[in-house]
Amino acid sequence: MEMNDNKRRQSLIVYAIIGFALAVAIRTMLYPNIMSAQIKDVSYSTFLSMVDDGKVGQVELTTGENQIKFTTGKGSETKVYKTTQFPNDATLVERLEKKGVDFSAKIPDTSGELWLYLLINLMPLAIFIGGGYLLNRRLQKQMGEDNPSMSFGGGFGLGGGLGRSGAKEVKGEETGVTFRDVAGQDEAKESLVEIVGFLKDPDRYAEIGAKLPHGALLVGPPGTGKTLLAKAVAGEAGVPFFSISGSEFVEMFVGRGAAKVRDLFKQANEKAPCIVFIDEIDAVGKKRDMGLSTNDEREQTLNQLLSEMDGFDNHKGIVVLAATNRPDSLDQALLRPGRFDRRIPVELPDLAGREAILKLHANDVRMEGAIDFGAVARQTPGASGADLANMINEAALRAVRMGRTRVTQTDILESVDVVIAGEKKKSTVLSQHEREVVSYHETGHAIVAAVQDGKSPVSKITIVPRTSGTLGFTMQTESEERYLTTREEYKQEIAVLCGGRAAEELIFGQMTSGAANDIERATKIARAMVTQLGMSDRFGMMSLGETQNRYLGGGSVLSCSEGTAQQVDAEVQALVEEGRQTALRTLRENRFKLHEIAHYLQKKETITGEEFMHMLTSDDGFAPQLPEVEQGR
Repeated sequence: MEMNDNKRRQSLIVYAIIGFALAVAIRTMLYPNIMSAQIKDVSYSTFLSMVDDGKVGQVELTTGENQIKFTTGKGSETKVYKTTQFPNDATLVERLEKKGVDFSAKIPDTSGELWLYLLINLMPLAIFIGGGYLLNRRLQKQMGEDNPSMSFGGGFGLGGGLGRSGAKEVKGEETGVTFRDVAGQDEAKESLVEIVGFLKDPDRYAEIGAKLPHGALLVGPPGTGKTLLAKAVAGEAGVPFFSISGSEFVEMFVGRGAAKVRDLFKQANEKAPCIVFIDEIDAVGKKRDMGLSTNDEREQTLNQLLSEMDGFDNHKGIVVLAATNRPDSLDQALLRPGRFDRRIPVELPDLAGREAILKLHANDVRMEGAIDFGAVARQTPGASGADLANMINEAALRAVRMGRTRVTQTDILESVDVVIAGEKKKSTVLSQHEREVVSYHETGHAIVAAVQDGKSPVSKITIVPRTSGTLGFTMQTESEERYLTTREEYKQEIAVLCGGRAAEELIFGQMTSGAANDIERATKIARAMVTQLGMSDRFGMMSLGETQNRYLGGGSVLSCSEGTAQQVDAEVQALVEEGRQTALRTLRENRFKLHEIAHYLQKKETITGEEFMHMLTSDDGFAPQLPEVEQGR
């Protein structure tokens, strides 16, 4: 109660200061001359001289006191003087009329001056203090508690509560999500099941002396289901769920972010057991540096977060879950045990995980009976859970556009192309020569891939332009999940990527811009082989680069001297050139098939992997297998 009284006194002081400033501002704007115009005494002879010189503008004769007030100048340069009138000066009026001076007589009455001063100066102050205090009390009652952060003295919370955390509270059963709604993340779910057990039955763990983890950090690429997993924990445990984004802590006013952190953990302490979920925690938890201007709002907020996580009573059952796709940027003090005790990877799903995710989202859509989700999963390596959910939704939208009431396998396969390469671009009309070039380009990719010893056969070749800018692509399907790739397999991938440009050179004797994406990807693979994977003939097992923002595709940065960097460039160039020569040699040996398949592709625009393999092996019995690579123009 004493704390609240102090806050109220602080509020009144701040109200008084602001009200006084407001009163001065109103007085200055409406009555600029009140209390500011200084009246100067002069002699009567000086007054007459100023009248004769034409300097006097107005004269006020006060009867009964023989006192004269007069002004000189105009506007902001106006000055006020006073003098004592010489007795029986009959010539004064004549002088004033001669010089055109505005003069008048006035009977003195000073009874209203004090009231006017009080009205102008003290009324706004009283109104502001009284009205502001009443409004502040009303806001506090609406919040349901006497919250100090709602007052001016407690953090300028008037009219919105900037000291409030703003976290969204959801009851556990109202999240509508449990572990049954999460697929493809079995390892992450297993790590979180223990936290659910702590929240539901803490005595079972307390008997053996185990303590509830303070926090768990969910780390992974965008769209893998980190937020969904946090909601599932709350849904399984049936406890309140407080959700807030890291960017919401950063405020314009210094100290407001720290106040939000305090308020968030205060709410959590009152509703314990509960879960606090901070999404994109890297917005507030970045590493602190040794710069001169590090005492900023974000750093103060981080310090408060560290203090709160280290100080709350974990026996009450408060668990802090956080999500980020930039773990390398987080402060080390935030990652230590006692704050975030667990780091749970939420990676891109594997083949089995993708199939499970597709089936999970398909439960909400009316499907045909025979849908091969495994085939779709094999066509989507590297897809996140959000991508797969989007594919199912695109398939449902396509079924509606086609006038069907159920989604077919064709709808899902077409939706894969839409998510990867975009919708078909009907407005793009290629000339005959361009269609021919694109046909040979894509056929070149497929034939070079066919002679390799990989395990991903071609599933589709198309020359239909897409909204992503691609004029065609060759899609390959994984036959099984691969976790290791050899040096020879990387070289084969580079050769496959060079197949499109090699076909253009071989048939047309010229180069086009169609291979831009192929060249970029081939160079990226070759550079990774040299700088990161230790697959270099010249440098051997030596790391020459550092990966940045792995979950956001940040690539790598060289960590070597300029001389070594030049040697790296030379070896990367040699690897790409080796792949190009391999592709040229392969296409020369299969030149007849290159013409045959390219001409067929021009007519049909899209052919399946079965059609391609039949045409390629029809004469010589050639039965190839393809590597894991999806080609794009």
